[in-house]
Amino acid sequence: MKKTLVLGASENPDRYSNIAIKRLLNKGIDVVAIGIKTGEVDGVKMEIIKKKFVDIDTVTLYLSAKNQVEYYNYILSLKPNRVLFNPGTENSDFEALLTKNGISFERACTLVLLSLGKY
Repeated sequence: MKKTLVLGASENPDRYSNIAIKRLLNKGIDVVAIGIKTGEVDGVKMEIIKKKFVDIDTVTLYLSAKNQVEYYNYILSLKPNRVLFNPGTENSDFEALLTKNGISFERACTLVLLSLGKY
């Protein structure tokens, strides 16, 4: 089963990262999460450290471009199959780095991909 890392996770039910965690779980997708504080969303514990997760298929970003910089090497070290840049997270510098490291990326909304069955 594909595993997704939600980066920029929030316990706030109004945040898209929170909604994404719930919808990913509803689709039977394994989810791990990193946020700015610890917490839990539907049984998914939010980490604040850059934990060495294994078998990450997709990293879905809910961080602005400037807040992604500290995670570049971490994400590359996870060797995901793809990185999703949700609306507002687009980052051409990081996209170039991903391409250089053979990791695909999409500028796409996780929630839309899930609703269309194209996740």
